[in-house]
Amino acid sequence: MSLLLGDTAPDFEADTSEGPIRFHDWIGDDWVVFFSHPADFTPVCTTELGYTANLKDELARRKAKAIVISVDSVEDHKAWINDIEETQNCTVDFPIIADPDQTVASLYNMIHPNADPKVTVRAVYVIDPDKKIRASIIYPPSAGRNFDEILRLIDSLQLTDGYKVATPVNWQPGEDVIIVPSLTDPEEIKRLFPKGHTEIKPYLRVTPQPDR
Repeated sequence: MSLLLGDTAPDFEADTSEGPIRFHDWIGDDWVVFFSHPADFTPVCTTELGYTANLKDELARRKAKAIVISVDSVEDHKAWINDIEETQNCTVDFPIIADPDQTVASLYNMIHPNADPKVTVRAVYVIDPDKKIRASIIYPPSAGRNFDEILRLIDSLQLTDGYKVATPVNWQPGEDVIIVPSLTDPEEIKRLFPKGHTEIKPYLRVTPQPDR
């Protein structure tokens, strides 16, 4: 069964490099970046985990945290972490889930048999504090992910949760945003966006980012 945006992220229990967890309890009140790796001791994965480890402060600023999964064992994860820290100049302080029987990977549709039936694709799920899936991205094993884009995505989700706006193409935090088309009352628009707005078309109205 496919997981769709707005679905509750499936709960599970698993062993990790930091001990056993129940996923929903581990999420707590945070946002979560849950992503998979084809296997331990692989080059692209090593760079991805190193980069993510160095994003700890950026994630924390967004009240977010990372968790990783691959089909290898906890023992392999712990040995691999040594390599990641040595080669990527980082400290890996997020859990890596062991999933040798592919139970969790299958639950999250991370095994794509026509790509490779034995390893996970590079799946990313952004999960909010209500345990809802807010975004998902799938890459093939050969392509490393852009984790700066994942931060940008979280920024957009958190901003649009709080205001009646959407973020335009290539938006970066601090840039203008779009007033949602469903908002049509001029007085409400003035109240919600006191900095003013520019109407390019009736359905395309831009305004300064409201929380800046």
